Amino acid sequence: MTPQTIAVLRVLLEDPATPRYGLDIARRSGLKTGTLHPILNRLQRAGLITSSWEDPADHEDQGRPRRRYYRFTDSGAAHAYRAVMRAEATTTDGLPTLRSQPGH
Repeated sequence: MTPQTIAVLRVLLEDPATPRYGLDIARRSGLKTGTLHPILNRLQRAGLITSSWEDPADHEDQGRPRRRYYRFTDSGAAHAYRAVMRAEATTTDGLPTLRSQPGH
């Protein structure tokens, strides 16, 4: 997994039961939305996360665009936790080294 994917997983793991919208994930991970959304799409295709649009009334009342929320699937959080732990366990000179894994 890439360092960017690990950063997204870390944000989602802060509170695995809480859905987060894209801009919130981008801010917390330090990623640009153009980098973030392909990662979210890959995580969704892999079955780790699901997404849903907020109720139209919620965003209209606040005068902002509709938000798409992302959350872990039942097995997604456990898989993400293991991936983050593997990434953190692979170190060189005390600094994390993240390697791509086949299929990720």
